[in-house]
Amino acid sequence: MTTPRLSPLKSSARALLWLAAACGLVHAAFSAYWAFGGLWLAETLGQWALDWYRSAPASAMAVLLVIAGVKAVVALGPLINEHRPLPGYRWWRVPGWLGGAVLLLYGAANAVGAWLVLAGVVSTTASDRPALIGHAALWDPLFALWGALLLGGLTASRGRRAPASGAA
Repeated sequence: MTTPRLSPLKSSARALLWLAAACGLVHAAFSAYWAFGGLWLAETLGQWALDWYRSAPASAMAVLLVIAGVKAVVALGPLINEHRPLPGYRWWRVPGWLGGAVLLLYGAANAVGAWLVLAGVVSTTASDRPALIGHAALWDPLFALWGALLLGGLTASRGRRAPASGAA
């Protein structure tokens, strides 16, 4: 499989893909930060996460590092493929489309759900207010934004073709 030569990436696609990658890398950075024992905003994950880290720090660290790595790959993969098309360029776009849709739907649904609980529209036995606020106002909207930007960037980069012969 050869690496395709494609027409230049539109500036709108480039901007959207860079912003999507930035959102994903923020998520990845916080996961890595928490893996190494950082506590800033950790309460926004939920008390269960803090309890788990205290009771099993090695396994929590390992899981958080894997999560950070996956988030970084998902954040950078589409950006790399669009800037330096990989062999099988079009096939590499498929996980980007799927990932963008999942991120958008997951983030939006969880943010709305958390806001509904905070507003008292939905009752629950969960009383972890810092976690609800974190999911309603920060982490889940950031997932949704990441997904929306990724889908926007992939949409804006559709239809790229190999340059005509003799074109520079």
